[in-house]
Amino acid sequence: MSSSSAKAGPADLRVEPLDGVLDEVERALRTQLDRGSLVRKRRTLGAPTDRGTWVRVERRCLDKIGSQGWNGTECAALLEGVSKPQWHRGIEWRQPGDPMMWRADETDLLPSAPLGSSVLAEEPALPDDWWQALNTSLDALVEQHTRRVATPDAMMITQGRVAQAIRRFLPGDVDTTVQRWLPAHADLNWANVTGPEFCLFDWEDWGMAPQGLDAASLWGSSLAVPALAERVRRERTDDLESLDGKLMVLFVCAKILVPDAHPEDPRLEPARHIAAQVAEDLQRD
Repeated sequence: MSSSSAKAGPADLRVEPLDGVLDEVERALRTQLDRGSLVRKRRTLGAPTDRGTWVRVERRCLDKIGSQGWNGTECAALLEGVSKPQWHRGIEWRQPGDPMMWRADETDLLPSAPLGSSVLAEEPALPDDWWQALNTSLDALVEQHTRRVATPDAMMITQGRVAQAIRRFLPGDVDTTVQRWLPAHADLNWANVTGPEFCLFDWEDWGMAPQGLDAASLWGSSLAVPALAERVRRERTDDLESLDGKLMVLFVCAKILVPDAHPEDPRLEPARHIAAQVAEDLQRD
């Protein structure tokens, strides 16, 4: 890898020269990437290979990796009953003095295209069996066993983090203690699911989380389309109507209603309305 690639460089991989990184991946995995089909995101890259698989590359600061590591995609290979791409192999590396680490995971190609960006502006035409597959996977996921702790937004979720996020909606005498911690994908949005055939991918952040985190996350990314948000609520009522699920709705609303939120974000008004409603429910409880 070139010395320029070994430096931390800009935080946005969409604009950084990355030939050296791709060379390293090809050498280590003994495959050729289709660089003409390279998908660049802020902190990840992805490309198909010459053997009909997909390689996802991520760069992460050392202080974001933590004690459990960042091999979520590899660990997710053991999950049963969940629709996800099969994992084949992975590598990780760090250049001396570099405050960042790189990781590449090779998986099956997705069975269908991703449904869009993390937040949808219009309702996708999803058949009932798609929703059934979503429910089957989420219900199977919570039955798994893991010591991993979920890291939504690359930050470990804790009781303290939950309480801090939702205190803006609740008076101090309302108990914000999470009752049930269950395995969760922790980054469930419309950019990480496929259709018309359902598949859930990008498992880097999965682990134990409050009940309802996944349902609340998908609901939050649907708020710009009221009918879609309502469908998510109907499908995952048990999660979202639980005490922990209500806390997770407030947790997601807190992320939407940040001080620097774009004023034209169509999720702002419904998030404010629902947060006030849920906060009132929790105070009655």
